[in-house]
Amino acid sequence: MAGGRRKRTLTPDEVSLWTHVTQHVAPIVKLKPKAEPVAEAIISVSDVKPVSPPAKMVRATKAVTPAPPPPPKAAPAILPLAPLEKRLRQRLSRGAQPIDSVIDLHGKRQDEAHEALRRFVVGAHQMGYAVILVVTGKGASGTDDHGIFEERGVLRRTVPHWLRMPNMRPFVIGFETAAPHHGGSGALYVRIRRKRGGMGE
Repeated sequence: MAGGRRKRTLTPDEVSLWTHVTQHVAPIVKLKPKAEPVAEAIISVSDVKPVSPPAKMVRATKAVTPAPPPPPKAAPAILPLAPLEKRLRQRLSRGAQPIDSVIDLHGKRQDEAHEALRRFVVGAHQMGYAVILVVTGKGASGTDDHGIFEERGVLRRTVPHWLRMPNMRPFVIGFETAAPHHGGSGALYVRIRRKRGGMGE
């Protein structure tokens, strides 16, 4: 062909070599990248069954509602004092009503007299006495045996106060100044409250 490249003819050796190559070379195959087993690794949440904790753990983690605190105890009512009944007063004044027991606080210090009175009243209550006589003394200025100046009439004023105290109310119903033959203003009739289960006050 004029002006063109002349086609070269393969030599027998070249043809033999090419034939050998084509027979022993496998065709190139484009490999797809190996897919990772993601689908197998993913587990649906709906397929998972909850695992129950051990019984001990259930009891330990169970919410415990605290018990409500007990209601506060109401303060015991202070029993009121009452004057001696008129008929009882008359019988005591005439000597027709016996006095169950007598305590003489005259000459005692206040702390000694207070404790002696408390013990005497509680004991009278336990014995079931109805009326006791508390002698305080009418009182006058002077000096006691310990050489300390004090007003002897202090017990006459403080004993009624002690008998009105809340801790004495369970034992004392009431009190009044004694009749003259029992000490007058220097003594008190004290009516004792009977123990529970007794008949009346």
